[in-house]
Amino acid sequence: MPRDARATKELLMRAGARLFATEGIDAARTRDIVALAGQGNDSAITYHFGSRRGLLEAILRAGVDRMEPARAEALATLDPTDLRAVVEAIVEPIAEELKTEDGRDFLRIVVQVAGHAGVRSHTVPALIQDTAIARQLHMLEDACRAFLPEPLALERIAVVIAFLTAALADRTARDDSLLDHDTFVADLVEMLTAALRAPAISSRSPSGPYRVNASPRGGAVR
Repeated sequence: MPRDARATKELLMRAGARLFATEGIDAARTRDIVALAGQGNDSAITYHFGSRRGLLEAILRAGVDRMEPARAEALATLDPTDLRAVVEAIVEPIAEELKTEDGRDFLRIVVQVAGHAGVRSHTVPALIQDTAIARQLHMLEDACRAFLPEPLALERIAVVIAFLTAALADRTARDDSLLDHDTFVADLVEMLTAALRAPAISSRSPSGPYRVNASPRGGAVR
């Protein structure tokens, strides 16, 4: 790719990340992204990324790629039966994104798409296929299924992901935190691990017994 084209893509990604983070991935206007990137052609995003969605995916991919080395290193020695260790390995790399401006924008975007992680349906988003984070999430499922019915394990993991991304996005906007970074991350790991380890208690409807729905892979658990 020519140097000028690469520089333009980087400018568009930086501008896109800022406006997707501050305005929202649905509300940010393409023309505003182009203008913030200092480009005069409104078709610049289509030219370089194929579409507005292509720009968003490129920004998310860049964030995933930043975390890959740390995640891959952790995988080499990670005990898949140690729930807390698996949670810590998932949390620490994404929490590191709090330390840079690009990372904080990334976290504000991730919280907007966390509901599409595919945990409940057992689908891996294309964005993270064949990545270290995908393998870590698989380990987390296995660790949780060791003591929980699969549907309950998947539901808890989905909720934990929502909590994690919301907590990190919230911290990007705060200057009144009572905890330093390391303490915040350590406490977050403990909270998420405790949530996953909570006793398996289902809700009961007025007309029936306690019940857990079938998992996406079959095999109802009650």
